[in-house]
Amino acid sequence: MKYVLITGGTSGIGFEFAKNFARDGYGIVIVSSNIKKLQEVKKKLEDKFKTSVFVYQQDMGKLGAASQLYSITKKDNLNISILVNNAGIGLVGPTDKIDFKRDESMMILNVINLVELCKLYISDMYRQKYGKILNISSIGAFQPGPYTSTYFASKAFVLSYSRAIRYEAKEKGVQVCTLCPGATTTNFFTLEGTKVPKSAMTAESVAGYAYRRFMKNKNITVPGITNKIKNWIPMSLKMIFVAKMKNKKGTA
Repeated sequence: MKYVLITGGTSGIGFEFAKNFARDGYGIVIVSSNIKKLQEVKKKLEDKFKTSVFVYQQDMGKLGAASQLYSITKKDNLNISILVNNAGIGLVGPTDKIDFKRDESMMILNVINLVELCKLYISDMYRQKYGKILNISSIGAFQPGPYTSTYFASKAFVLSYSRAIRYEAKEKGVQVCTLCPGATTTNFFTLEGTKVPKSAMTAESVAGYAYRRFMKNKNITVPGITNKIKNWIPMSLKMIFVAKMKNKKGTA
């Protein structure tokens, strides 16, 4: 059986992706730091889709988590054909006010472990001459984000890195794609400490649209007309908008 590994797959976009893959007959591997949610999601997916579901409790905000996860899946003889790097968090506030340790953990989660998972699993995919990777970035990747500086920068890294390795991987039968969603109704904003924007899309609609494009090997996906239009706005204006919106919170 071909397995899909999804980080942060117990809720939001990650969980919706899991449902799409399970519906199409893939085995599911979900990674999260919350064991209770993992067990709940495992039961839901197995009951509804009658597919094989493995869950692993792993805090991807810690150094070494990627290699530990890779070792576990290899030990369990799971053939990871598709990797979805969905786990990520955001922090809001002036850069001097955001706690250093929280910022560091976010960068480890959003950047370092994402890269390490790509490097580990893409090597297996190269040997098999087959595989797919989907990295979740953000429309924040297309401009700097005052008062959410590290988060936007981390997503810009994800977009740049993904585009680069896509170029490398295409000659080896492996596809690498990037999803850049805008505001989505998930617990992301709760963790960030801000309100969900009224214009937010549902996680179901984002994942459904992105899934179809991913399976067609589309390079970069930006869901929603509003989000596409935002990319045409001059960067200086977008930065002002982001600064005003995020600075309402004041500190992280």
